Amino acid sequence: MSNLILLLAFLTLSLMCSIANSMRFELKYGDTKCISDEIQSNSMTVGKYTVVNPNEGYPIPETHKLIVKVVSPHGNNYHHVDNVDSGNFAFTAAEAGDYTACFRLPDSRAMPTVIVEFDWKSGVAAKDWSKVAKKGQVDVMEFELKKMYESILSIHDEMFYLREREVEMQELNKATNTKMFTFSFFSLMVCLSVAALQLWHLKTFFERKKLL
Repeated sequence: MSNLILLLAFLTLSLMCSIANSMRFELKYGDTKCISDEIQSNSMTVGKYTVVNPNEGYPIPETHKLIVKVVSPHGNNYHHVDNVDSGNFAFTAAEAGDYTACFRLPDSRAMPTVIVEFDWKSGVAAKDWSKVAKKGQVDVMEFELKKMYESILSIHDEMFYLREREVEMQELNKATNTKMFTFSFFSLMVCLSVAALQLWHLKTFFERKKLL
């Protein structure tokens, strides 16, 4: 029983690490930074971004304002804002695949270097569990069990998603191998035909010269 609990805890931790991204990065004028996250369909995802104020206690300069855009694997726009120093987005993924968040610092004569803090969560990590616990007034054990149950469901969905991707990759490999075999066969036939044509040409040439 203890081994099962440890296994579930490990899987939960692994899943939480894979679906929660928190980072800090720099942007120079004219630069664009894009971050991708693979999200399953029907999964909730939330993101929050903030420009670090270079002059604490004063408003953020206009030169530190960003253009932020979030798109789906098929190019659908889920979030697009201009001239902002902070913001957030939240949506339920309609399609599975790599969703991309891009941050761009427009050209400026001041040529600033901007530091951006970005937090992106999907699936179980995207839920605000503190509000769930407060709203339901549940005890600690029930709260942890509910959280673990949600994590197990996410792991179950992730396993099926990975299995589908594996099947797709196997089919792609089979199709590629078939095409390579066909290409190799025709290449061999062309080489043999060229060799036979060269032999025939040489034989004809020597016969005309009465060397054979």
